[in-house]
This record gives sequence, structure tokens and C-alpha cells, in this order.
Amino acid sequence: MFDGPDPIGGPASGAEREVRTTCPYCGVGCGVVARVAADGAVSVRGDSGHPANRGRLCSKGSALAETLVPDGRLLHPEIDGQRVGWDEALDAVARRFSDTIATHGPESVAFYVSGQLLTEDYYAANKLMKGFIGSANIDTNSRLCMASSVVGHKRGLGADAVPGAYEDFECADLVVLVGSNLAWCHPVLNQRLLAARAERGTRIVVVDPRRTDCVDAADRHLALQAGTDAVLFNGLLAWLDDHGHRDAGFVAAHADGAEEALAAARADAPDVATVARRCGLAEAEVAAFYAEFAATGRVVTVYSQGVNQSSQGSDTVNAILNVHFLTGRIGHPGCGPFSVTGQPNAMGGREVGGLANQLAAHMGFTAEEVERVGRFWKAPCIADRPGLKAVDLFRAIEAGTVKAVWIMATNPAVSMPDAGRVRRALERCETVVVSDCIGDTDTGRLAHIRLPALGWSEKDGTVTNSDRTISRQRAFRDGAGEARADWWIVTQVARRMGFADAFPYESAAELFREHAALSAFENDGARAFDIGALQGLDDAGYEALAPFPWPWRAGEEPKMRLFGDGRFFTGHGRAQMLPVTAKPLPRSLPDGALLLNTGRLRDQWHTMTRTGLSPRLSAHVPEPRLDIHPADAAARGLADGGFARIVTGTGEALARVRLTDAQGAGTMFLPMHWTDRFTGACVVGRLIDDEAVDPLSGQPDLKRMPATVQPWRPDWTAFLLSRRALEPGHGGYWGGYWARRAVAGGHLVEMAGIGAIPEIGGWLPGLDPAGAAVEYRDGARGSLRMAWLEGDRLEACLFVAADGRLPPRGWLAGLLEAGGLDDGARAGLLAGRAPGAQADEGRIVCACFGVGINRLMGAIRDGRLTSVAEIGAALKAGTNCGSCVPELKEVLRHAHRHEVA
Repeated sequence: MFDGPDPIGGPASGAEREVRTTCPYCGVGCGVVARVAADGAVSVRGDSGHPANRGRLCSKGSALAETLVPDGRLLHPEIDGQRVGWDEALDAVARRFSDTIATHGPESVAFYVSGQLLTEDYYAANKLMKGFIGSANIDTNSRLCMASSVVGHKRGLGADAVPGAYEDFECADLVVLVGSNLAWCHPVLNQRLLAARAERGTRIVVVDPRRTDCVDAADRHLALQAGTDAVLFNGLLAWLDDHGHRDAGFVAAHADGAEEALAAARADAPDVATVARRCGLAEAEVAAFYAEFAATGRVVTVYSQGVNQSSQGSDTVNAILNVHFLTGRIGHPGCGPFSVTGQPNAMGGREVGGLANQLAAHMGFTAEEVERVGRFWKAPCIADRPGLKAVDLFRAIEAGTVKAVWIMATNPAVSMPDAGRVRRALERCETVVVSDCIGDTDTGRLAHIRLPALGWSEKDGTVTNSDRTISRQRAFRDGAGEARADWWIVTQVARRMGFADAFPYESAAELFREHAALSAFENDGARAFDIGALQGLDDAGYEALAPFPWPWRAGEEPKMRLFGDGRFFTGHGRAQMLPVTAKPLPRSLPDGALLLNTGRLRDQWHTMTRTGLSPRLSAHVPEPRLDIHPADAAARGLADGGFARIVTGTGEALARVRLTDAQGAGTMFLPMHWTDRFTGACVVGRLIDDEAVDPLSGQPDLKRMPATVQPWRPDWTAFLLSRRALEPGHGGYWGGYWARRAVAGGHLVEMAGIGAIPEIGGWLPGLDPAGAAVEYRDGARGSLRMAWLEGDRLEACLFVAADGRLPPRGWLAGLLEAGGLDDGARAGLLAGRAPGAQADEGRIVCACFGVGINRLMGAIRDGRLTSVAEIGAALKAGTNCGSCVPELKEVLRHAHRHEVA
């Protein structure tokens, strides 16, 4: 168990205090110390005592305090857009769900929940739906990121349990990153890996079609064709056995199915030449990787969404596990398969049964398990079969068989594949309830009832990170408006539905104790998840609970690693090696189409409801950006910095173009984060169909969507700076583009359109053209510049140009922060230039310290900087989370090339 400092402080206000909590972003689960000043101002730093991050935070974690603003919060319950009291709202939810169940049965209702929920919230929701409504129609957005790992783990290990710990990154001699952009998606883990490389020579192999920033520090990059990971690992399995690298003792004593798995692997990938041909690699590359794997005793294979988000993700996970089973590389320091989670509590949600095919406490739907959980809960009508997984759930809503849905802390109208279909389904649904901390989301706009939930800094409970460490998330601020904890909201609805005796909870600690007790209930060691040692934890102990890994059984110590004793959680106690046959791409590729890949950016999170509030996080990639190989772009007439129109069978999008040979030929990459709140034409979920899913896990294939792309050439471009967040009235695929981001003091909207410049009033709702204080028009040149003032304070300014010549945004954006405009600023306003020489920061490269490309280039030039270390000494860039270091190196190379030229 982690032995760190005691947590201090709490949500009370008045005195300066510090509170230890957990970051709400990725599955690394970093510890955060939130410092609350006497005036309520918040600052954050990494918790040096937390075992996940040891004091480090990434750019997103470092900016958490910037996202604690009242803007955009849902503050009060609403029914049909009208504010109501909590009693009226809760009564309405209970009545509508009860009436629907009475008329159409329990299968007519559903919950769709989220890895953003705390474990206690998840537990209450799962218990209500499966134990007392009597349906298993509760699924989670973790279905989109982790479901295939769950299937692979359960088939091979017998349990949904990551074998190792983060320490294994530092103990390994070889770390293989498969479909994992660790440098951007889990930067703190990447820093731990890079430290091990520097200190003890750990070698890194990256297996990814893209040259991500992970490749910058890698010893080998296998840029295989998308979707061929299973071929590569089948080939490795066969090669290892053929060359005498089987751990015969381990296999004989602890693994079943080796011969069947090997036979399938040899049929699929009999030799290096076949693997190389199918993966699009050179034979020498494949052979060298196989030899290096064989020669290294301590190997950790890290995999993430590049493996999971596939129509054959479950099989690929088992192909990876097979290699570790064959060689006995599991359960010991520095070796094992390692699934890195995308969300902060994806694992905690699975512990309580958040997936539709789970029950609770890692139990399923066998008759014995159903009876056991039903008896523990005293549940009168417990679900006895799996419910609808995410894709099927929203199809059922569209078909009308699910008539009421409660969506908690997630945004499926953006994040689900075929998001257009999801929106149509929700528009038709009789009852849509959304509980969220954000007032305006794409999904919330479709809700009949909206319930304000607590946000990070206000919530109290636990989360479980990627290496099974359970940590406390503690409140250090009072809830905004009338917001309440998700578990409280669920509990109140359950009582109103007639289940008060089963939902007596008055604190998160009560829920945690029951969750811990269920994990140990009639568990003789056959179930991996067991935190029974904590079922008697009192409230003070819960408040002081320090991070620990599960299992933590009564009378034992917590276990950091599993399976080192060769005992697995399969029925026979042995690892199961499964035959895997790699499958071809499930979708046909039309002539001229490319494969569209989606994923995360370094400084953004999910649908930007939190990170989109931070100016410095929004400045690295300020607009939707399509990465495409220069050869593919040239063949289609696409220019760097221009616009592209992307078309698939389900939708269209507009995005800026970035030419990069880091993107493999024949493929494109488009980030997942933008929504209708931040762009008028680039919701990626609309581009991905929901036809290709893993048949075992139900996880959609989000990495290989056929798409065509062509130039989109607007007649004019523009930008708007405004203190208020405005959404242009034009837009969509029928002729307009806009993308909004936060800047200090307000918002910047980049725009472009076809045809004549629209009339300001209808185009920009909220701006009265008659109220502009200053204006300049040149009809012949297609130029328009306007500014709105309140006294001497700038409220908004608009610049439009038919020739694309627009001024830099930096100085103008700075005027929004100014208390008032002096004579010089007023004189330079419509020119878009400061009256004196003033440097523009430019695009942000280092989000942690707000270092832009222009300042960076100037420092390199003037200071004759030649290394990242020298940049760090001069500007601090790259000295915190380090995720910008590969880009800093590229900027250095660019600067020196031009200097030589």
C-alpha cells in the first residue's frame, strides 16, 4: 500500500488549504495536490507522493485550475428547457422510467454511463438498473476504448486484470508500444519510460502505422499497415517457438492451448516473409524485431486504442497474450502485457459491472453468479442475461424498442460512431435524461430532462487507474449552483421508484463499503477483484485512504503484480492460449479512397468540455486538422494549410490540411475532439460508421474508415474575437466552416465560406452590426473589418478577407484581456497591428509554459540554441511533462536547415 502523506483539507472555504486528489483525464491516474487560497483561487501541482506520477503532470493536468471557471456549467435541474426544483426533476425521472417499464417492460429503458463517473456513482447506477429495474441495459463509453482488452484478458487470464504495475516500465529491458501513442495520450507514463531509457538503457519499439511522437525516442519503428497487428504477433509466436524460445516449463505447468494457438499462428503467418508482405514491412525489420524480443528477458508489451478500437481487437489482444504465455514473460518485474486505459475510471466502472455484459464485482451472468449478486443486494428482479452494448443500444433507441434513456457524464451525440444516427435516435426517443456538469453539450441539447452533476474539484469518491491502483478523488470546492453527486441523483431516483430500502446511502463512503463487501462476498480467490480488506472502513479511514492496488483481500496485503505464481483466474487455474487468425479489413475500399484514422491530441481531452476552456491547451492545434501524406495530398490537389472536404458513407467534414510524412501513404488522421459547440463542420463521429464492430467485445472499429478527400476552396476567410462564446449561424457542409477556441479573455472563431459574405446579424447571432463602434469596408477587394466597444473596452472584432490576407491574432486577442484601449491600441485596431513593435507568440508549442512558435524561433536564432536542453534553460519549454520535446527537436531541425540555406 502507498504510504504517503495524509490528505489534508476539504471543501470548506475560508482558510488556505491543500487537498490531495486525482486527475480526471486519462487512465494514468496521476495524483494532484490542489492548493486553495483563502480567497478561493486554485492552483495545482503533481503529488510527489502518488505512485502513478511521483509529482509529474502533463500539459492537461497542469492546466486543471484554468478549467475551474463557471462558464458553461449546468447549474439547475431543467425539464423541457425550463428551470425546476430538484424534487420536481427527480419525480419526473422516476415517473417516466416507472411508467415506461410498467407499459413496455424493463428492457424498454437503458442507462449510458461513462468512465468520467467515480466508482461509487457507477455502483449506484449499475445496482439500480441490473438489480432493481431488472435489465442489463446499462453500458458505458468505455465500450469504445477498453472492451476488447476486457474480452482478451478474460479469455486468456480468466479475469479483467492488468498483470503488472507502472514500475514494470522502469524494470523492463524492452518496451513494445503497440497502437499506443504514449507520448501524447499518457505523457506521464512516457516520461517514466524515457527516464528508464536514459538511466538503464531500456529499449523501445513502436508498432504503429503513424510516426507518432513516441518514435522520436524509439530504437525501432515498425510502420505496419493498419489492422495487421495480429499478423505481426502471430508471426512472432510461431517464430519464437520455431527458434527454440518456448518456456517449456511455464507452458507445461501453467498454460493450455499452446499447440492449437501455434497451429493457427503458423497457418496465418508461417514465416518472416509472409509477415513482412502482409504487414507492409521489410523482412529485415520483422526479423530484427523478432530476434530482439527473443533475446530480451524483461519485455513489456504496452497496447492501447490502436489495438482495441478494431473489429478484431479482442483477437489481437490474445495474440499479444499468447506471446507472453509461450515465453513465460508475465507476472514478474519488467515483463508482461500491459493495457493502458483511456479514461480515468474505465477500470473502476468495470469493477462494479458498468458494461452490459457484466453483473458486478467481476461477476457475469451464470446462474450461480446471478443468484449470488441477487441475494447480496436482496434484489427482487435481478437481470439474468446481458443487456445491449453501446452500438446496439442506440440502434434500439432509434428502432423505438428502448423508449427511455439516462445518459450520465458523456456525450454520445459526438463520440459514438455514426453520430448522426445517434442524434436521430435521441431526437425520436420518448424520454432522454442527461446528467452532466456542463450546461451545453451536443447530447444535452437533445435532452428532455437535464440534471446538474458535480464536476472535478467538487466530487468525492474513488477511481481505478490502468495498473489497478485505486485512488481517492476528493472535493476541494463546493458544488456549483444546485449540482449534486451522481450517486446522490441515482439514489434519489431509485427511492422514488420504490427501492428506498436498497438505496439508503447518504455518503460515498457507504457505497464504497458495500462495493468492497460485494467484491469479497463468497469469493474464495476464484475472482481476481477483491478489496474485502476495506469493507469495514469507517468514514475517517475512507477520507484518509491512500492509493493502493487491488486485490486487497482481508488478512492480506495489496498485490502489485498478478500471475507471478502461475495461477490464473480461469476455471482450471491455467492461462489459456487461443488460436488467432488475422482478418482482412471488414470494409471495402473504393477507388481513390484512403483509410481514415481517429484519435487524441496532446493537449485536448474527449469532446473538449473541460480542456476547451483553457486558452493554452487550445493553442497547440487550434482547429480541426487532417494529417495526410504529401504524395496523397498532391494526387488530390490538397495544399498545406488549405481546407479539405472529407466524405464517408455516413457523413462529411471540413478540416485544415497538414502535410506530413509521419502519416503513412494511403491513410489520414483526424482528431476526435471537435463538436458542434467548437466547430460547424468537423464532428468525427459523423464520419465513422457503426457497421464494423468486434463481434466479441462490441467495440467499434474507429481506426480504418474508408474516406475520400478533395480540396475545399472558400471564397473568403475570416476570424472573430469576442468576449462571449458565439456560434456562427452559417456553417455545416453546405458552404461554411468555423472553429472556435478559447483565448485569454474570450474566444477566437476562425471562419471561411462560399459565395458572398453573409449579413452580420444572421451570420453572427448576438452581434448587432449597427452597434459597431468602428468599421471598414472595401467591396472591391472583399474586405470587411469591424469592432464593437463598450466604453473603451473591446467586446468583439471581426476581420474578413476575400484574398485570405488576415492579420495575426495574437495582439488583437490580447486586447480582450486589457481593461481598456489606449489611443495607440484604438488607432491600430482595424489595422490589426500594434502601433509599436510587438512580438506575436504564434502557435503554442509548449502548452505547459505557453511557449509559442515565434518566441521559440526567436530564441533559437538570437541565443544560437542547438539542443532541447538549451531551449529548456532559456524558455522552460519541454521541462515539465516533456510531451512537446519531439516537436521542439523538429523546430530546431527546421531552424538550422534554414540557417544553413
